[in-house]
Amino acid sequence: MPEQPTIALIDDDEIFQFTTTRIIQSTNLARVTNQFYNGQQALDFLAAHAGNENALPDILFLDINMPVIDGWMFLDEFRRLEPVLKKPITIFMVSSSIAPEDINRARSNPLVVDYLLKPLSLDNFKKVFTPLN
Repeated sequence: MPEQPTIALIDDDEIFQFTTTRIIQSTNLARVTNQFYNGQQALDFLAAHAGNENALPDILFLDINMPVIDGWMFLDEFRRLEPVLKKPITIFMVSSSIAPEDINRARSNPLVVDYLLKPLSLDNFKKVFTPLN
C-alpha cells in the first residue's frame, strides 16, 4: 500500500461525497481520486482501467443503496472483474443502515474489509487509514 493511498467513493449522496472528500483531504492520510454516483459508473471505470495500476484506487468506500447498480450487485460484478485488476483494492461498505442483516451480509462478504456507519467522522478515517499506511 502506498504511503498515501488513493480512494474512490461510490455513493449516490452528493452531501456524503462532498463531506467525505473534505474530511479525507484534511487528514492528508489519503487522496480522493474518483467519485461515482452508482455502482455501474465505478465498474465501467475499473474495467476500462484494469491494466493501469496507477489509475486504480487502493480503497473503495461503497454505499449499499444506490440507483442502477447497488452495493450488493457491485460486489457480485467486482468479484468477476477482480482477477484482471492489476492491484488489490480494499473495499469498505459504508451505509446508514443499522439493520443487522445488512451489517452481517457485508461483514460476511470476503471482498468487504469492514462495514462503516454513516456519517463518517475524522476518527473513522484515521482508524481506517492508519493501519494501511
